[in-house]
Amino acid sequence: MSGSRVVAFGHHQPERVLTNADLEKMVDTNDEWIRQRTGIATRRIAAEKETVADMASAAGAKALAASGLAPSDIGQVIVATCSAIDRSPSTAARVAAHLSIPSAVVFDLNNACAGFCTALATADHTIRAGAAQHALVIGAEKMSDLVDWTDRSSCILLGDGAGAAVVSASPDALISPVTWGSDPTRSDAVRLVDQWQPRFSQEGQAVFRWATSELPAIAIQACERAGVAVTDLAAVVTHQANLRIIEAMTRKLGLREGTVIARDVVESGNTSAASVPLALSKMAERGELPSGQPVLLFAFGGGLSWAGQVITAP
Repeated sequence: MSGSRVVAFGHHQPERVLTNADLEKMVDTNDEWIRQRTGIATRRIAAEKETVADMASAAGAKALAASGLAPSDIGQVIVATCSAIDRSPSTAARVAAHLSIPSAVVFDLNNACAGFCTALATADHTIRAGAAQHALVIGAEKMSDLVDWTDRSSCILLGDGAGAAVVSASPDALISPVTWGSDPTRSDAVRLVDQWQPRFSQEGQAVFRWATSELPAIAIQACERAGVAVTDLAAVVTHQANLRIIEAMTRKLGLREGTVIARDVVESGNTSAASVPLALSKMAERGELPSGQPVLLFAFGGGLSWAGQVITAP
């Protein structure tokens, strides 16, 4: 085997839907103000006792079932998250226990909103090196634990959920080399602050300018590394940060007409590391990912970090 491929997806969202009308009763805001600035209409909020591990396990179970593999086939479990409270055992270890995966290497990865694409690249590298044949890669967040519900600029953004992918060894490299990096000089632009009770904070305008002016060129580099023309992409799934950012970024890519663009942020909000796999799994479920066609994944956020690659849709 000389490469790896994504073979299946799965996702999970909490039952509770928090609408913009609900937020109007909590802070000084309104539906029009939220939609104009973010495009978000609803977001899902986990129950008090529903943990990051619970959501990751639910998404992982669906992906594993869809793959047709047995739990014992999985040699690696990676959970990308920045909101899991428990440090040890890791969220990945809890997922493995819940899914009866017997002896995989398990670890969490925190690269904030870029976490899933970073974890996917890590799984790809592991499989290419022959250290595993199959990996379960999950992005899962309970961002509602980190929200200051009195701050109208940030509480309107965030939601909870999880998305997962099973990655397997393949004769062909159907996950392209990753394009990743960071700008640590601007690491304070998106952060979790307060040592004992972390709270989400960001410099919204700075992040918007960075994402829309600098990141499209890096996303194009990811396509170049894959040997895929931007005009050949069947779909683009970026981090679901803000609809205005998504639309501004994708306009600058020069996509052909008909390319499917993920806009899950409208109904799910910003779910950080969960946003790319959550949107991706929902698109696959709706039949929006043509099998065998190239799909660009591109995530960015706290750090400021980015990671992206082209996958072939299963």
